[in-house]
Amino acid sequence: GTRSQSRRQRRGSDLQYNLELSLKDAVLGVQKKIKIPSHRECPDCLGSGAAKGTKPVTCMNCNGTGQVRMQQGFFSIQQTCSVCSGTGQVIKEKCGTCGGVGAIKENKTLSVNIPAGVDNGDKVRLSGEGEWMKGGRSGDLYVAIRVKDNPLFERDGRHLYIEAPIPFDVSILGGSIKIPTLEKTISLKIPSNTQTGKVFRIKGEGASIVRNKRRGDILCRVIVETPSNLDKAQLKALSELTKKLEPSKNYPGTDIFLKAISKNKE
Repeated sequence: GTRSQSRRQRRGSDLQYNLELSLKDAVLGVQKKIKIPSHRECPDCLGSGAAKGTKPVTCMNCNGTGQVRMQQGFFSIQQTCSVCSGTGQVIKEKCGTCGGVGAIKENKTLSVNIPAGVDNGDKVRLSGEGEWMKGGRSGDLYVAIRVKDNPLFERDGRHLYIEAPIPFDVSILGGSIKIPTLEKTISLKIPSNTQTGKVFRIKGEGASIVRNKRRGDILCRVIVETPSNLDKAQLKALSELTKKLEPSKNYPGTDIFLKAISKNKE
């Protein structure tokens, strides 16, 4: 139990770096370079903390064990030595370069491989890149992911959702519209008589997750866009067309809704 406790005390703390990613980078994976404040072994004392030409000496308070035993009534408790902080050694003359710490500060650039499919809250662990610990090993660095909002897509696990306007004439006559994916632009076929709210599924163009590399789908909800800024001639032509339309045949949704209103009054 004593040795296990000593090992934990000689390990530096884990650190966290918050990294923002675009939706595309999060879904497809990317390599990012990050710059972090860090410590490295002092080149003058080689990590000992003692001035050049001197060495740390054995701590007389704990006899070099790093632990002292305290008696409290019937119980004997072992604690970390307050004089040497558990190292078992004391520095008489401190290194002028690092001030006896044994390390110097620097900015370090790290390359981080972000796997495909990461999402908000996911973390990538970089072993040994955390807080430096004199006489022990460094902790780990955890790169925490935050995915920035995308102006077009909303993500739900493996699927991406998008809303796309379709021209009035395309919704009636049918045709095609351009739809973006994370990697390209594709053509989406629109059948005639397509109404607002119709959802089209584009398979295999969605997201993946870290534990499942298979891509999900894009679900595209269309919104029929009525023409605006019509001139007099266009308005007249539209007026003539609407006079020839039959509510029960050409506006089935409206016809059903009006019938429901009438039935509700009974």
